Amino acid sequence: MPINILMPALSPTMEKGNLAKWLKKEGDAVKSGDIIAEIETDKATMEVEAVDEGTIAKIVVPEGTADVPVNQVIAVLAGEGEDVKAAAGAGKGASAPAPKPQAAAPKEQSAAPKAEAPKPTPSSAPAAAAPKPQAAAPQPSASGDRIFASPLAKRLAKEAGIDLSRIQGSGPHSRIIARDVESAKSGKGLKIAGAPTAAPSAPAIAPSMSDQQIRALFEAGSYDVVPHDGMRRTIAQRLTQSMQTIPHFYLTMDCNIGKLMQAREEINASAPKGKDGKPAYKLSVNDFVIKALALALQRVPDANVSWTESGMLKHRYSDVGVAVAMPGGLITPLIRHAESKSLSSISNEMKDLAARARTRKLKPQEYLGGTTSVSNLGMYGIKDFTAVINPPQSTILAVGAGEERAIVNNGKIEPAHVMSVTLSCDHRAGDGALGAELIGVFKALIENPVMMVV
Repeated sequence: MPINILMPALSPTMEKGNLAKWLKKEGDAVKSGDIIAEIETDKATMEVEAVDEGTIAKIVVPEGTADVPVNQVIAVLAGEGEDVKAAAGAGKGASAPAPKPQAAAPKEQSAAPKAEAPKPTPSSAPAAAAPKPQAAAPQPSASGDRIFASPLAKRLAKEAGIDLSRIQGSGPHSRIIARDVESAKSGKGLKIAGAPTAAPSAPAIAPSMSDQQIRALFEAGSYDVVPHDGMRRTIAQRLTQSMQTIPHFYLTMDCNIGKLMQAREEINASAPKGKDGKPAYKLSVNDFVIKALALALQRVPDANVSWTESGMLKHRYSDVGVAVAMPGGLITPLIRHAESKSLSSISNEMKDLAARARTRKLKPQEYLGGTTSVSNLGMYGIKDFTAVINPPQSTILAVGAGEERAIVNNGKIEPAHVMSVTLSCDHRAGDGALGAELIGVFKALIENPVMMVV
């Protein structure tokens, strides 16, 4: 039988990929381990190896195709001794396994008024799902107040046989939305008879504007629409999720890096040179920052954690992600076990990772996970800023430019080389005192770099 070659999942978060290039053509023989194609994920371009031996009978998805779902058939392989034409003919009927529908209820679309979702017809409803008599039309509440619910929530409540008057709404002005009905199905979010109606726990988030509403604000022909690529969409989704689900708080400190600058100059000047005359390493300020943050997490282990609903993950190592700008977005390659590496090793490893990140050649294990991150905008002259935490990490350090400033030392005004840093912290994983302890240890290390080798 012909063997279907499927779009692989090249990372835990990958749902779709772009088939950038075929390295084999129809009729080519392949063996296990041969590189047959290049796939672009949202973060990297990766090579795909053949698992089975045979002959490429048919290429189902041509190169250059974007947004190919994981597990979709992309090619058909004729096995050893199998007729290639027959396998290709069978491949014509090969189709991608349809992505499994999400079990969760459809998300509520409350941004702009929309037409009511069409109700399922008897032919599209499951045969066994007979309508429940008690789930007729929504009834007014006992108090005579009108019940406010979205069309989708009304339909879901009717299908589940739940009286809308018993559901506590969480939408704007206590409006019942789809997620409230889902909660009610499991017994949550139901009103207790005789109990006062609870006020919304927090102000509702203002609905965002639709594409049409935004475009209507500008003159037709005065703009160009640039479609989002996979990387931009992923960044938007993850950072929006981070700001909506992680309670951030921020701590800022000024660090006197005069000793660091002097040590860096001396270390770089004494670096051994290779046969080509180039130094074996050239340390940057960011290399010291990575090392200092890694050591700080080891000395404040309660801050080297990741929040999960079932418990805190307390990490043994400091895997530091470093934000690297690349065309269309950014990526955070990881320096694994940074606490145990020398400054020269961190420097050379970071240069290699950054170069491969910009050409999308990183492997998933080189950028997924991590226990903290560094985002440095000092090279752009930014004095200070706040950064968004990269889940599942609990902290990220925003580093500003080192600059000469006037400081007061023992009552005297003196010049100093000062760098401002801001630590973003996940308030679920730690409180202000813990964050202050972590950034305090970082400050002590960065101001006295000799402590990093003790």
